[in-house]
Amino acid sequence: LHGARFLVRENGRTVATPLLLVLLMVEVSDIVFAVDSIPAIFAITTDPFLVYTSNVFAILGLRSLYFVLASMLQRFVYLRFGLCAILLFVGAKMLLRQVWHPSASVSLAIIFASLLTAILFSLGRKRT
Repeated sequence: LHGARFLVRENGRTVATPLLLVLLMVEVSDIVFAVDSIPAIFAITTDPFLVYTSNVFAILGLRSLYFVLASMLQRFVYLRFGLCAILLFVGAKMLLRQVWHPSASVSLAIIFASLLTAILFSLGRKRT
């Protein structure tokens, strides 16, 4: 395959490698998911500037956030359980939206507490 190169020269012509196709597919899927989230953003605000910039920053930051999270999972062994608790909480909020409406501050406190607990348990495990 050609290592980490997107384009190579063969017989005097520039040719795309399979890695370029993979990159294009990843970027297209990012754009599709960004466009898919626009109706949800319009439920929160109708300011087109906020809608546009939030999508741009989401696309730019998502891949970087993945690598940060991957390195954190290696350092903090219980972080995956904290992330699982957060996903369960978000799922419960979605399922119970008709009867339970926690405020934004309560939601942030639960998310923060889940992450902090997982990190503290991970640090405690390393010391023993």
